[in-house]
Amino acid sequence: MKAPGPPGNFLFGNLIDFGRDVLGFFTTAARDYGDVVSLRLGRAPGCLLNHPEYFEYVLLTNNRNFIKHTFFWQHVTEIFGKGLVTNEGAPWLRQRRLAQPAFHRDRIAGYGATMVDYTERMLDSWKPGQTRDLHHDMMELTMQIVTRTLFGVDIEGETAREVSAAFDDALKVVDTRFRRPVKIPEFIPFPGNIRYRRAVRKLDALVYRFIEDRRAAPGDDLLSMLMAARDEDGSSMNDRQLRDEAVTIFLAGHETTALVLCWTLYLLSQNPMAEERLVAELQTVLGGRPPELADLPNLTWTSHVVEESLRLYPPAYAFGREALADCEIGGFAIDKGTTIFISPWVIHRDPRFFADPAEFRPDRWENDFAKSLPRFAYLPFGGGPRICIGNSFAMMEATLLLASISRKFGLKLARGQRIEPHPSITLRPRFGMQMNLSAR
Repeated sequence: MKAPGPPGNFLFGNLIDFGRDVLGFFTTAARDYGDVVSLRLGRAPGCLLNHPEYFEYVLLTNNRNFIKHTFFWQHVTEIFGKGLVTNEGAPWLRQRRLAQPAFHRDRIAGYGATMVDYTERMLDSWKPGQTRDLHHDMMELTMQIVTRTLFGVDIEGETAREVSAAFDDALKVVDTRFRRPVKIPEFIPFPGNIRYRRAVRKLDALVYRFIEDRRAAPGDDLLSMLMAARDEDGSSMNDRQLRDEAVTIFLAGHETTALVLCWTLYLLSQNPMAEERLVAELQTVLGGRPPELADLPNLTWTSHVVEESLRLYPPAYAFGREALADCEIGGFAIDKGTTIFISPWVIHRDPRFFADPAEFRPDRWENDFAKSLPRFAYLPFGGGPRICIGNSFAMMEATLLLASISRKFGLKLARGQRIEPHPSITLRPRFGMQMNLSAR
């Protein structure tokens, strides 16, 4: 028996609904059709799941039957190559095994001081009374941090602007591709294809230069650790594999953390009581000094603020898998080749699991609330064997940066600034985020 679902367009199925408003479409589909929703992606079958039990089946229990190569990922393979985000099967497992030690908690702990140092430098340039585009500032800050921790270099000035421009160009093209109901082949000299290839070439040139530098002079950065990693048979990553992993970490690492900070500071600006409690905790724990790694266990409210922000505005608002063989989920038949969608945006706002789901309530995370949730009801970093390898890095960075910023400045949304989430590869603020600064 097939699950119910929205009928869609005769030719394109539900792809037009995706292009118009994927967040609204997923939300409405879950409300109207339940926990298993049939979709049609052109002529290809799709399915939206809306229950933690079914997520666990796809991401963990029967994960070998579901690969990441959905037809949406074909739009980004040139950027990410065969890195951890896109690779499959035994090659993915080998890459994960090689990369895992570089993200061990003890390894990434050493980067805490670097994160705070770069944030303090940025804050020194901020002045009370200024209006700043928070999205731009956070992207620049996290890009500097990830290039220092990943590649061991400082990236500033013209190089930083060049990398940022190339990254934005690539994302704009991919965003358009996601919303287009038909694929334009790469070889056609379409303006978007030309911009995309140019952007990828720029990123490649930068990354290969960093790889060459690190081979000549290894350091304490993540890239050097990836180079030194050896598999059980003594083999290591070649330059292409290093390139794919480095680009994946670079793009995913700075983009997602920047967005977490944007949405968190926006939510605090709209919730004065939560902000007051944050400032009080920072004053008590830090006493006027910058945060340190050792402070994290005592910054509990700060952590809850980040967790609640990730609930409401998860950068990875949806992700997909493709069924390798026929199976059954929730009593409904799922055919081989079906693209399965799981949306943290939808499940994080489900009243069955989160009381007052539309409200920003960091206090909900007190008293070990996370342990009371069904497994996979909260998944800002995915779940199962393919959970984000950098989740601990991201949480440490977001918490330290939030503490650094909030102890010095209050931020309020600028008059006339419209806030609307824009679901591209990640969940960006569509119109930027202009904020007015005030001194603490």
